[in-house]
Amino acid sequence: MPKNRRVVAALAPQMLKAVGAPQRRCTPVSDHARTHATARELMGPEAFLAPEHKVVLTTDAEKARAVGRKALEILPQPDELPEQLQADGFTDEDLARPGSDRFVDAVVAYGTTDAIAARLKEHLTAGADHVPVQVLTSPDKLVPALAELAGPLGLQ
Repeated sequence: MPKNRRVVAALAPQMLKAVGAPQRRCTPVSDHARTHATARELMGPEAFLAPEHKVVLTTDAEKARAVGRKALEILPQPDELPEQLQADGFTDEDLARPGSDRFVDAVVAYGTTDAIAARLKEHLTAGADHVPVQVLTSPDKLVPALAELAGPLGLQ
């Protein structure tokens, strides 16, 4: 990406027409919409698409969901969430606090490091240029978690 560009978070279709658009709480593809393909269509081929994805390094689904739900608590209520989530097929019930398992599983990657890496790579396959990763862990465990993910992500 050229250094003279700005990157702006995009949470609605109109905002996706910006030069750069890191999206939050999105999935690469779903049964109901191809979110990255739609974003790319709105933004054009030269725009920078960088969907953020939350990660919990555990194979325990219940633990990952609990950590994910805590991180998602700061999000707006469903009636304030972007249309994108409903276009992805999530219902008001999925998005209502604390979030359905289906919703949390879609926006928080967990499992083995290989499974997490494969999940993050889905964004690239679906048309993203970059995937910012938010590892949900304590500050003292962040660097080791990133190091653990680096190999499966091909960053070593």
